[in-house]
Amino acid sequence: MLTVDGSRLEGGGGTVRMAVALSAISATPVRVTGIRQNRPNHGLAPQHIAAVMAVAGTCDAECTGLSPGSGEITFTPQRVRRTDLLIKTGTAGSIPLVIQAWLPAALICGGSIRVSGGTEVAWSPTIDYLDRVFAPVLRRAGVSLEVEVLERGYYPEGGGMARVRVDASHPRPIAIPEEESCGLVSCSVGLPSHVAERQAASARELLEAREGLSCTAEIDSRGRGASVGSSITVWKGAKGGIALGRRGLPAEEVGRAAACALMEECGRPGVVDAHLADQLLIYLACYGGEYTTHTLSMHAKTACWLLESFGYPVRCRENEVLELSA
Repeated sequence: MLTVDGSRLEGGGGTVRMAVALSAISATPVRVTGIRQNRPNHGLAPQHIAAVMAVAGTCDAECTGLSPGSGEITFTPQRVRRTDLLIKTGTAGSIPLVIQAWLPAALICGGSIRVSGGTEVAWSPTIDYLDRVFAPVLRRAGVSLEVEVLERGYYPEGGGMARVRVDASHPRPIAIPEEESCGLVSCSVGLPSHVAERQAASARELLEAREGLSCTAEIDSRGRGASVGSSITVWKGAKGGIALGRRGLPAEEVGRAAACALMEECGRPGVVDAHLADQLLIYLACYGGEYTTHTLSMHAKTACWLLESFGYPVRCRENEVLELSA
């Protein structure tokens, strides 16, 4: 059984999620120790447990230590098989992060997952970023991947639900061409419809004025739901920017924040943003290919270390641009 020090480098929930994903696809039992040891709230949170259970569901894994606050787990996978899962975070835990943990193993035999929790929450990609920035890279490599937002959910109530379906896939190497397409999705729940519209308008105006970008806008303003909140995701090719609304923050400021995040990424070298560079590493290591970005984040450094530990090395060359390949 491979032992992974969960406190090393980034030392967060991402270490647990990637460790069990790699365990499932490589059929390597793993023990993760020191989970979130250096964080204010040590050990597993409900959303981390949900992610482990999602991966376990793809391979009938035997797990120990899956309780809130646990600092150590073991994960012993069986053979990956096609499954249709329902995973409940029980909180406003990030639905996209649960899906990202599940996906590498699910691609082997196909399957589907429905996850409840938060579709757009802090410290996580939004569900729209997953669908419009992350997923197109895999679709271009030959993956059949469908993302459906059933209900949107925001912190602290959650109450969101998303469904993802994939077919068994043998992806081609990861390759990301330069693209000029630009779009945005602006969303709200439990707020007047003009909130999402104002977010979109301010983002579009800033991107047009500063970058000459003409964005296609989609508005999703749902009247009532389990939670109240708003969000906006903007993208150009394989680079994205997101922003979440909060009480007292004008919708125009939310839209401009997302646009500024995208403009910052577009002003830096590489074909993918720094967050996407991290999220694609497991697919790069498994299927080969290459892409460039500007910064190797601590999340990415942690992912590279874990991939090496499981026998999936990634090459990293840093010149004027950061080149990642396998």
